[in-house]
Amino acid sequence: MQYDILLKGGRVVCPASQLDGIMDVAIKDGRIAAIQPDILASSAREVVSVKDKIVLPGMVDTHAHIYTYVSGRFGLPADMAGVHSGVTALVDQGGASCMTLPGFNEFIAKPAHSRVFSFISAYVVGGLEGHYYPTLYGPEHVDVDATVKAARANPGLVRGVKAHAEIGNMARYGLEVLKKAAQIGREADLPVYCHFGQLWPTPETGNNGVDADEILPLVVPLLRPGDILAHPFTRHPGGFVDRRTGKVHAMVQAALDAGLKVDVGHGSHFSFKMARISLDAGIMPDTLGADMHGYNTRIPAPPGTPANHSDPEEDHPFTGKARFSLTLAMSEMIALGVPFEQVVPMVTTGPAAMLKLDDGIGTLRIGAMADVSVLDDLRGRFKMADNEGTEVVADRLLQPAFCLKGGVRFDATAPILPAAIAA
Repeated sequence: MQYDILLKGGRVVCPASQLDGIMDVAIKDGRIAAIQPDILASSAREVVSVKDKIVLPGMVDTHAHIYTYVSGRFGLPADMAGVHSGVTALVDQGGASCMTLPGFNEFIAKPAHSRVFSFISAYVVGGLEGHYYPTLYGPEHVDVDATVKAARANPGLVRGVKAHAEIGNMARYGLEVLKKAAQIGREADLPVYCHFGQLWPTPETGNNGVDADEILPLVVPLLRPGDILAHPFTRHPGGFVDRRTGKVHAMVQAALDAGLKVDVGHGSHFSFKMARISLDAGIMPDTLGADMHGYNTRIPAPPGTPANHSDPEEDHPFTGKARFSLTLAMSEMIALGVPFEQVVPMVTTGPAAMLKLDDGIGTLRIGAMADVSVLDDLRGRFKMADNEGTEVVADRLLQPAFCLKGGVRFDATAPILPAAIAA
């Protein structure tokens, strides 16, 4: 047989190769061998009909939390969030640090079927269950030299640096942590992924004069082109929208003009209202991270998790234990009026550029690694709700069917995947 696998009759969409049409995709020895309107079924050992489905380059989730056990109930199994959710590559955001990166590499990245990358934590403690221990995330717990050395020693794994710009941290430490994170990014020549929107509570002494709406203008001057502003549509104070005026900060457009990037970082932060304001202001994200983790999925906490560590999203009236996926995040962007053709680059070419991925990851082209995501494209009336209780009715819902990672098939069987909710 000329080919190992033939995906037949799907809508092939690849922004990098400027493909969009009904085509067949043939795979040989784990690589893309042919993309043509009609390839003979007899030329392949296995033929998979993908009629009425969408065939994309393997999707890349730029915001995952997959340091299982080490990050407590926060970390999901890599392949649950990855290949079994139709996603071929994942970026763990801040789970591993200069101290724990070797363990992340050995016990998470290497065994995973999904491709795994790390945005190393600026803090020596890494991700942990940091919601409960904000005192571990001060400037004295940032080791610039050690973090730079860890990143340089693991160039294939570490593709960025994770830090937080939010009022709980700023009220305690001012800009000192962000300054050190920016220094790590410069010295390691890596992008800094900067979390906006409140994460930690303010200290008992108050916010120490820090205004959440002034954080963005203070932080952006510390960053450089290629750094990433995360959670633009957050429901929490400190995002792109100034709560006093109800408009997007003027600083945001200036930051984008200066070469900074935007990642949705959906998760429990997402607000349809804030997204609408930002999109109407012309702010279009470069990438679309799902931000799934143990606080916003139905996965139980690892055995031995302290009983006092209740799930902060567990009793939320709208989040609860909702199921979630990258394709749901894509569907919500489409429901907001972003064309499907603009959403696809957010999970393919955008992440590939952010991570400086090679070997054709993020694209479908002859000779590239056969990383492919196949999606069901459902039409009808579907109910979607954000974490503020805002509901929308969408006429389109994308769901993962299966993916190929290096030509090996993985079905979308993750228990965190949401079912369609008819409106």
